[in-house]
Amino acid sequence: MRHRAVARRAGLPLASTTYYFSSLDDLIANAVEHVGTRETEQLHHQVAALSRRRRGAESTADILVDLLVGDNPERVTELMISRYERYIACARQPSLRDIQRRILRQRSAAVVEVVERSGRSVRSELVTALVCAVDGAVVAALVGDGDGPRATARATLIDVIDVLAPYT
Repeated sequence: MRHRAVARRAGLPLASTTYYFSSLDDLIANAVEHVGTRETEQLHHQVAALSRRRRGAESTADILVDLLVGDNPERVTELMISRYERYIACARQPSLRDIQRRILRQRSAAVVEVVERSGRSVRSELVTALVCAVDGAVVAALVGDGDGPRATARATLIDVIDVLAPYT
C-alpha cells in the first residue's frame, strides 16, 4: 500500500495524505484506529439497546450474529472481508497489534454483556472460543458456496451457545 494508492482510492489529492500523516505506517495506524473506534461505538449502541431477559439458543445466536457479523445482509461480505484484512495487516505489522488487541477486548466485552443480558453466563476463557467460532464460520462462508456469513455464523452459534454460554 502506498500514499498514492490511498489517495486515489479515497478520491483525494496525494498531498492530503502526505500532509496529514507523517508516514504510510502513520496513515495505516490511524485508519485501523478509526475503523475500530467506529465498530466499537456501534457495538456499544447495539448492546445498550438490548433488554435483559432470558433468551433461547436461537434468539441469543441472532443477537450475537447481528453484533459480530452485522445486521445489513447487503454489506456483510464487504465488511467482513475488510475486518479480516485488518486482522492480517495487524499480524504483519507489530505496531498495529496493540490497537487491534484493544478493539478485540472491547468486542469480547460486548459479547459478554449480550450473553449476560440474555440470562446466560460465559467464563472469561470461553469468550474467545465463542468469538473465534463466529470468526471461523464467517471466514469459511466467505470462500464457500453455502448460505453466506450470517447464516453460517448463526448455525455455528446455535450449535455451541448452550455449552459455551449456558443459562445462569
